[in-house]
Amino acid sequence: MTPAHRSPVRVGVFGLLGSGNLGNDGSLEAVLGYLRAEHPQAAVDALCGGPEVVTARYGIPATRLHWYRGEYRTASRAGAIVAKGLGKLVDVVRTAAWVRRHDVVIVPGMGVLEATLPLRPWGFPYSLFLLCATGRLFGTRVALVGVGADTIADRPTRALVRRAARLAAYRSYRDTLSRDAMRAMGVDTSRDEVYPDLAFALPAPPAGTPSDAPGPVCVGVMDFHGGNDDRARAEEIHRRYLDGTTRFVRALAEDGRPVRLLTGDECDAPVVAAILDAVDSPLVTASGAASLADLMKEAAAADAVVATRYHNLVCALKAGTPTLALSYAAKSDALMARMGLDAYRHPAREVDADRLLEQFRALEKRSAELRRTLAERNQAAARRLDQQFTALTTALFPVADHTHAPREAP
Repeated sequence: MTPAHRSPVRVGVFGLLGSGNLGNDGSLEAVLGYLRAEHPQAAVDALCGGPEVVTARYGIPATRLHWYRGEYRTASRAGAIVAKGLGKLVDVVRTAAWVRRHDVVIVPGMGVLEATLPLRPWGFPYSLFLLCATGRLFGTRVALVGVGADTIADRPTRALVRRAARLAAYRSYRDTLSRDAMRAMGVDTSRDEVYPDLAFALPAPPAGTPSDAPGPVCVGVMDFHGGNDDRARAEEIHRRYLDGTTRFVRALAEDGRPVRLLTGDECDAPVVAAILDAVDSPLVTASGAASLADLMKEAAAADAVVATRYHNLVCALKAGTPTLALSYAAKSDALMARMGLDAYRHPAREVDADRLLEQFRALEKRSAELRRTLAERNQAAARRLDQQFTALTTALFPVADHTHAPREAP
């Protein structure tokens, strides 16, 4: 307990939180659970994309990440371009003022050091750099906790991400791939550890009731257009992904299997609508999941899951349900390997419905064995995340030091 003469530790959480991405919000939920259990006296607030949602859902004060509300919309008119440019300058002052009020700022999980989906350097990479730079300036300990990373080809984005990572006081990663990527981009990772994704710290749902009859299948879909390096063929990639996924769902329905369509971000809704319209079967329905907990419940009630989004995969694996990944990035491959299901992957950029159906049937044949494997891997993940939170306490909340303590310059 904090001594009476010492004010509570001021902890900020930072990121695209409350913005419609269930994975980001699940990572926040895991960190808030840790803070409430281990540091109940801490005063916590957020600088985030959706402050109203974060305050309503998690009960903490929150401030909007960007001064300009159209930050993530493409600016084509002169007025919008000027407003966005002005917003970048205003955000320097706003970010600095917010950071200065805190002892610690935590960036909870998320792929903040990667560009596996379309990303501009002046968007979130710039915001992350501002956070870490002002943290170093004011002696606020900035922690990148369980984050995802990948080697970035775009030079301006790579430079901002690399500098931000170097300026952070603490870094840990959600897979070895991420740590290796940061090392390859010139960051000293000798003190950085790898732990499972933070969402594995969330409570597990009750297991589904076994049945001899074929049960429901969850299919997690995504508004997928490729990554940062695929912009020239983004529409072609999307059409192929949507066509292959639709054909797969139709085949399941024709076999009499109930199908639940899952999403992980608000932007995925048009994909669900397109599949429902194309398949037109009462066996195919859309989930209204609004959190990772909801997604886990859906996965736990299913015989199997086929999913694209990273945190759809995490939820299915955490629920202990046999899972096949429509993989769009190396992070998904690494996750499946870590959980013992690396044989069950299919490329999201080239969905072949016939081949996917073969892989799905092979997955179901090994269902009992894979459920045992997942139970063992989930126990191991829980132990490692206990170690992650212990390490975080040691790094950010030293017993006798609630004052600002900047690291040496890199």
